[in-house]
Amino acid sequence: MASEIIDARGLKCPLPVLKLEKRLEQLPGGAHLTVLATDPMAKIDIPLYCRQNGHDCSFENDGGAMRFAITKAG
Repeated sequence: MASEIIDARGLKCPLPVLKLEKRLEQLPGGAHLTVLATDPMAKIDIPLYCRQNGHDCSFENDGGAMRFAITKAG
């Protein structure tokens, strides 16, 4: 399954997490999603949101943006 990308670069907290949450609600369990973000708070907020909701989340710094690879729980 191809990973969908949410481009949240330039958006400030809490918008990257809200965009992620809204999209995850529409996807089946096991779906893969990538979030690109530049807000430093995203490094804390996105992994925290994923932990609280049982989603897998990995992080890497991709040039000027952070890249979060998320797999939806279920």
